[in-house]
Amino acid sequence: MSEPFDTEGMDAAELALFREAGAPAPGPIPVPEGFRSGFACFVGRPNAGKSTLTNAIVGEKIAITSSKPQTTRRIIRGIVNRPLAQLVLVDTPGLHRPRTLLGQRLNDLVYETWSGVDVIGVCLPCSQRIGPGDEYLLREIASLPRRPRLVALATKTDLVGPGRIAQHLAKIASMEEELNLRWDAIVPVSALTGDQVGIVLNELMSHLPPGPPLYPDGEVTDEPVETRIAELIREAALEGVTDELPHSIAVVIDEMRPREDRPADQPMMDVFASIIVERDSQKGIIIGHRGERLKEVGRAARLQARDLLGMPVHLALHVKVLSDWQRDAKHLNRLGF
Repeated sequence: MSEPFDTEGMDAAELALFREAGAPAPGPIPVPEGFRSGFACFVGRPNAGKSTLTNAIVGEKIAITSSKPQTTRRIIRGIVNRPLAQLVLVDTPGLHRPRTLLGQRLNDLVYETWSGVDVIGVCLPCSQRIGPGDEYLLREIASLPRRPRLVALATKTDLVGPGRIAQHLAKIASMEEELNLRWDAIVPVSALTGDQVGIVLNELMSHLPPGPPLYPDGEVTDEPVETRIAELIREAALEGVTDELPHSIAVVIDEMRPREDRPADQPMMDVFASIIVERDSQKGIIIGHRGERLKEVGRAARLQARDLLGMPVHLALHVKVLSDWQRDAKHLNRLGF
């Protein structure tokens, strides 16, 4: 049995998407009875495990991770396919008190995403006490004109013992009455060990509405490969830096091309990228003594880029200063924010 979904009224991009999925267009698209599709996202304080859990569910690294707050700066979509469902998992920047124009734009992205998803997974790490920051997030979600379904995720269970997990789950349950909300489920999970990751996925999919696939089968993200490599470079550059420098780092791919003189069975990709900072003093930190730190950033990023592309990568990095780019609308527009 199949349920028809009429493609009339779709724009050209949507029709092309469904044709790629193997469906005729225009006209009704056969979809297995009971098929569900839709969007979910994770919210939580900095370092609550949102990006790590996103990667674990998708089964591939699509979002960079770091201990630095506000690491995620873009809307990243991971796609999970199952016989009767397709979940588009949206990794968003963390909601925070903005101090720059960039911070305000990232917060706007978060609110826009919350309003468009079907399910929100609220990440509440077992290793941290639930506090005012968590309650603020939930009150903001509760005030949305269209409130998504809510699933509480007690993340990082690998860091604490059973007693602490039980206390944490009880506190999460009590928030229903305290904040006038309703959990559709409460699930303890460890993205690091994989414990209950499948349960989280099943729970998110169970709350999706009936609908056809939104992306062709086999895709894990719609993020361009150039953007993914830029993010891998930024992840490597974030390692070991402190204070305000993490917020001042951006990465731009200047050029990316296959090496022309390589045989077909031994390809290599040449990647030329710029690491952007806001001050000359920050440039010196990124480069390091005799360029050693920049070389280490390049080595770490090159290995991950190689795994992503499935071929050796030559990575050439340059550090550029773009004064106060986080506060300048023109700079932000040029950098894709």
